[in-house]
Amino acid sequence: MTDLSVDARLLAPDRERGAKPLEINGTVVTLALAALAAGGIALAFAYSWRQGALFLLGGALGLVLYHALFGFTSAWRVFIADGRGTGLRAQMLMLALATALFFPVLSQGTLLGQPVHGELGAVGVSVVFGAFLFGIGMQIGGGCASGTLYTVGGGNTRMVVTLAAFIAGSAMGAMHLPWWSAQPNIGQVSLIQSLGWMPALALSLAVMAAIAGLTVLIEKRRHGSLVASNATSQRGWRRFLQGPWPLAAGALALALGNFATLYLAGRPWGITSAFALWGSKIAMAGGADVASWGYWRVPARAEALRESVFSDITSVMDFGIVLGALLATGVAGKFAPSWKVPLPSLLAAVIGGLMLGYGARLAYGCNIGAYFSGIASASLHGWVWLVAAFTGSIIGTRLRPLFGLSVETSKPTGC
Repeated sequence: MTDLSVDARLLAPDRERGAKPLEINGTVVTLALAALAAGGIALAFAYSWRQGALFLLGGALGLVLYHALFGFTSAWRVFIADGRGTGLRAQMLMLALATALFFPVLSQGTLLGQPVHGELGAVGVSVVFGAFLFGIGMQIGGGCASGTLYTVGGGNTRMVVTLAAFIAGSAMGAMHLPWWSAQPNIGQVSLIQSLGWMPALALSLAVMAAIAGLTVLIEKRRHGSLVASNATSQRGWRRFLQGPWPLAAGALALALGNFATLYLAGRPWGITSAFALWGSKIAMAGGADVASWGYWRVPARAEALRESVFSDITSVMDFGIVLGALLATGVAGKFAPSWKVPLPSLLAAVIGGLMLGYGARLAYGCNIGAYFSGIASASLHGWVWLVAAFTGSIIGTRLRPLFGLSVETSKPTGC
């Protein structure tokens, strides 16, 4: 079976053990650095220094995602199929760090004099169905939202197909979102507003600790011991340049990156609203009356639809993520696109991408905007998203072999 995604391979052996370190790809590194530098400067002059800084921050996040192999898709799949919880525990660490940073700031509404707010989503049919669909799609498509971007930047040609379908699905989701939003829901629920930020933080950390503890129990019961995090023969500066970085380091860097986004953008990190914008602009260029869709009648969204994508914060951060991952793969000497992709795998990329895009719009975000930033914002919908998307991932994992995609397993090491 084939699996052309490069989302965190938590059970993969260190193929480079004893091998000569790969050489830096100077051409790729130069192009990526030049694009990041030129883009940051151009955005700063055309819009504001914050826009340029957010573009560069996206680049830093892309580099972290690639070098730490910080995946959501395969981390869930490995736990579902093999009982290994390293990736899930890293996610709980990331969420714990983020909530500890976010909650006191969101309760005040300002960060270093900058007005800030969290990302809240209504809890109801739309988020449950959308997240469930997203969970299936991420396993079939081979990546989540952040994973799709950083694997595209890393040179994965199959994931380019997933991204294209992701964008198309996002546009369709935007067109249908008003209907889904009208389905039964209890509205937005902020744990900070309901409980106060300290009780909300204590409750959130307790749930994260419980999830992490559960993964430890399951992994030890099935394998007898815990697997090492991103084991590698690389040490020192070679590991820094080539990766993989420790997952804990990736969790810390992503939490800090989201917190920096909160300061620079006034709200947390998101990814997929840009896909809806890109897809809708493409549809509009093809003659569709996109402006009449209820989704785009919201004043802020209508303005984004009229303006350049470079004025959109989420878009410039997404562009930065791709370039940051490109830089990382060039530094690691691993940029080697393959154009031979089996037809069943391509079909999975299209189907999975459409489900990812449509599901993300219905669920008010993806693994970053709804899960990571939603929970960091003390939004109940973030926790609902986690449950629904994980359930979808169980089904998606079972469907992967139908498309010739692998499901990671390892032999138990004892009881």
